Amino acid sequence: MQNPTAESRSRYRERLSPSLWMLVTAAVAAPMVMLTFTPLGSLLALLIGVAAALALIVALIAGSPAIRIEGTTLHAGRAKIDARWLGDVTEHTGEEARTARGTGLPARGWHLLRGGIDGVVVVENTDPDDPVPSWTISTRTPDRLAAAIREAEADAR
Repeated sequence: MQNPTAESRSRYRERLSPSLWMLVTAAVAAPMVMLTFTPLGSLLALLIGVAAALALIVALIAGSPAIRIEGTTLHAGRAKIDARWLGDVTEHTGEEARTARGTGLPARGWHLLRGGIDGVVVVENTDPDDPVPSWTISTRTPDRLAAAIREAEADAR
């Protein structure tokens, strides 16, 4: 087995899965669907309702974006950027995070924001050919993500 190189190893990985309350809300779809299909029979309505709720929960989890840093590349959802183009990294929690997601959110910036996740990391984009000045990313562990980005930046230089 080969040792992972700086190019291939994963420094950070996080899936922005839905909150528990969002999954509970999706599960509440079961009784609503069951009521709709009750004229077809109670057992069939029960099976269809449970299947619909499970399908909704699976879709929410499978469709949730991932944040990862592999080698010197930051992946946030389907977007990616090499760490050599990243500048200042700031991490926010609490009131600072609400401001970063709200009034402090740059209009031309790239955003990966999810409700129910408090932390935010804002990364400056220094690529002169890229019109996006910064990336704003929701994360449950902003200190770990910021540290991994800084480490990738150091390796990219």
